Amino acid sequence: MNKPYIRPMAGWLQRHPFFVRYMARELTAFAVGAYAVILCVGVLRLAQGEAAWNGWLAALRSPLSIVLHVVLLFAMAVHAKSWFEIMPKTMSMIHVGGKRLAAETITRAGWAATLIASLVLIALVWGWR
Repeated sequence: MNKPYIRPMAGWLQRHPFFVRYMARELTAFAVGAYAVILCVGVLRLAQGEAAWNGWLAALRSPLSIVLHVVLLFAMAVHAKSWFEIMPKTMSMIHVGGKRLAAETITRAGWAATLIASLVLIALVWGWR
C-alpha cells in the first residue's frame, strides 16, 4: 500500500515572495486598528473631563508616541496603497460611454477622492481654530 502524499507545510510562507508581501500587507490592518483604539481612548478622555483630555494630549506629545505615530502613518499608507491597488479587482465592471473604465483610472479616482477629502478635512480643522 502506498503512503499518502503529505505536502510539507513548514516555511510555506517564506518560500514565495507573493505570500510574504500578502502577509505584510495584511499585517498593516493592525495599524488601522491600533489607531482606532488611540482615537477611541481620546474620545473617552474627552468625556472624562478637561484634566483627562489634557493628560491624553500630553501622552500624545511624548517622543515614544511620536515614533509610534510615524510607524502607524507608514503602515497606514501601505495599507491604503494596497486598498487602492485592489479596488479595480473588487469593483464590478464600470462602463463609461460604452467603454470599460481602466484599472488605473479607478485607482487614480480613489487617490483623488482621498486627497480631496483630506484637503477638506484640513480646511475644516484650520477654519475651526
